Order: sequence, then structure tokens, then C-alpha cells
Amino acid sequence: MSSAEVVLGFLEEAEPWRLLSPQFPSKVGGKPAWLSQKGLPSLPGLDCEICRLPMAFLLQVYAPISGQDRSFHRTLFLFCCKTHECYTCNDSRCMKVFRSQLPRRNEFYPYNPPPEDEPPSDPTPDQSVLPVSGVKLCWVCGCPGSKACSRCHTVTYCGKQHQTLHWKHTHKKECCKEVTMDTQASIVPTSPFLFPEFELVTEPEEDEEEEEEKDTKETEEEEEEAGADSLADTLEETDLEEMAMHETEDNKVFQRFKKKIAPEPHQVVRYSRGGSPLWISSQHIPSDQDVPPCTCGAKRIFEFQVMPQLLNSLCVDSKGASIDWGTLAVYACSASCYHDDQYCPEFIWKQDVNSDQHTQIKPT
Repeated sequence: MSSAEVVLGFLEEAEPWRLLSPQFPSKVGGKPAWLSQKGLPSLPGLDCEICRLPMAFLLQVYAPISGQDRSFHRTLFLFCCKTHECYTCNDSRCMKVFRSQLPRRNEFYPYNPPPEDEPPSDPTPDQSVLPVSGVKLCWVCGCPGSKACSRCHTVTYCGKQHQTLHWKHTHKKECCKEVTMDTQASIVPTSPFLFPEFELVTEPEEDEEEEEEKDTKETEEEEEEAGADSLADTLEETDLEEMAMHETEDNKVFQRFKKKIAPEPHQVVRYSRGGSPLWISSQHIPSDQDVPPCTCGAKRIFEFQVMPQLLNSLCVDSKGASIDWGTLAVYACSASCYHDDQYCPEFIWKQDVNSDQHTQIKPT
């Protein structure tokens, strides 16, 4: 691991107004709290590269860079496909990440940040359109959507699929009905397409004692040697070498992963810009060549990772047919280049594990 500081992210319930764009939130689920109101990702850019269906918003991390005015406000947005067949082993094409940033003086937000504990005058603003740019948003997913319902013309969608989903879910009963005090309470405010919404709260990770790590490493080496001796009687030398290269090394990495997260088993994000991911497996780790440079030409560096513990809070389990990952590592432009309010695509790497390992890291 790099010596860069690691900040851990945890899920916490929050008042809805705290998760809106003017509060610059870090959050999981719900609809994206867009930072810049212009240059949003295109609809094709938000489709899964495998099944070509619209992806769902998974989470966003507010990560400004101190001393860099063009990154005074800076957020990374992560989207994922909800089709479980797209989650083939170590295939990252079912996920996408985008970076948005703004200088302190911009056309969307006040120069001074809002009070942390004071709700805005309108705590439930209209989320069907971005207030400054006028960009219309899809009722189902919160992404850009200008396709209006042909009957009522009051609800917009990103495409036919989400229009159909909303129609079957509730809009068939609600369309063209006059909104009164009695009917307002019956209107479903959110879509079943969305993940459960939480705030991401952070705290720094405590450093481990170097001596403890040294003792653990020595113990692991002794156990590995003892295991190798007992197997040598029944296995050919070549088989033993192959096992040592794969199973033993993979188990060592996985045990290190478990040990590292043990003090804070409910962590769902590890943030360490310029640091290194905490890999869950010795296999499918990217080389420098696997991480492409930014479109500006600068190198991409590791910024944060999403932990498998998050899956426990997403309500996605369905008897083996669900989205899945071991860990998700996000790499972003080292220069944090600025493109006139445009959302810049960044790089994500999905590393998977087997079901037994998932069971071992599930927090109690």
C-alpha cells in the first residue's frame, strides 16, 4: 500500500435535503446529485457496454482538490448495470465513472458554501429539471431525459425503456389526473429502479502497528511452509508449485484484505488519491498499461475503491442472480483536467471473488 492517507466511507441515513446538489454530498443510491448542470454524460454514454441498457446511479464521492481552484468543487459519479448477466468474471464494461468539477466562482452555486445544519428554504425542490441550465431529467433514473409522456407532457424520460417501466409501475394510474391534496399523497415519489439512498460519511483509517504486521507475516510464512511440507508427500513438485502460485498467494492476499478491514467491517468506500487499492485477490490486478491515460494525456491515478460490503445494503440479492463484485477500483486524471463544465469519463477496474470469500467478509 502507498503511504497516502486512507479515508473510509460508511453509510448513514440522512435527511433528503442533505443529499441534494447544493449540499455537495457524497452519497449512495437514489438519483445523482449532479454537480455541473451542463455537459452531463450523453445517454449512450450511460448505457451498459454489454447489454446496452441504461445503467443505474450507484454512488458519488465529493473530492475537491485543495489549492486547485478549477477543482474547488469536484465529484466522481459511478454508474452500474442492473442486469446480473452482465457481471461476468472481472469484466468492467458493466460500469462507468464520470468526473465533474467547478471553480469556486461558478454560475450554479454561491461563492460561500451553505450552512451545514440549516435546511434550505425549499427542502424538496423540483428534481425533474436542473434549475439553472434547464436540463430535463428522467423521472426513473435522474439522468438527462427530454422524452415527455405523450399524454400528460409533465413527466420526462431518458428513453422508451424507462418510460415503459414508469407506466407499468405507477404512471398509468396517475397520468392526466388533477393533482390535489388528496391525490398528492398517493403519488409514488421514487422509482424501483433506484438503489436505496444513503449519505456517505467519512473518517480516516487508523494506521496499523508495523510490528503487528511483521509478526503476522512471519506467522503466515510459517503456516505456508508447514502446509507445503505436508502436501509434498502426495503431490508432484510441479503441482505443488502451481498451487503455491495460485491458491496460496490468493489466500494470502485475501487474508490480508480481511485483516485490513476487520477494525471497520462496515466500510463501503476506501478513498486514497494517489495511493493504492486494497486488492481482494492476487489475480486480475491491473498493470500500469491496463489503466489508460486521460483524454488530456495525463496519467490516471488511483482515487478510491468500492468495497463488497456495499452489496449488503443495495437490496440486490435474488438467489444467486444479482449484481456482484469483489472490489471496484476507480482511477482518475492525475492533473484533474478541466473541460468547461463537461463531465469527463474516467476508468474503473472490477475485481471479482468467489462466493465463499463473499461470505467471509460479510459484516455482522
